[in-house]
Amino acid sequence: MADDAPPPPFVYDGLDPVLEEKTIIGEVADAVKGTARRIGDAVDSGRRPGMPLSILSNIAREAPLGSLLIAFLLGVAVARRR
Repeated sequence: MADDAPPPPFVYDGLDPVLEEKTIIGEVADAVKGTARRIGDAVDSGRRPGMPLSILSNIAREAPLGSLLIAFLLGVAVARRR
């Protein structure tokens, strides 16, 4: 047996897919889509029964004028601090 057999090549032409380069606009669009999906998931989890968004929507549904008054007063208090 001869030991002078050539070693196999490390990269096989045609088997590895060619990576497509993304444009900056494509990368930004993917980032925006991912962010929107995460925000949507957070809102959906906050609307489950017993979670804060569920409680706030129930309070606003039961007493809309009282909720509007509280929101207005909180807005005034936050605006005065600035």
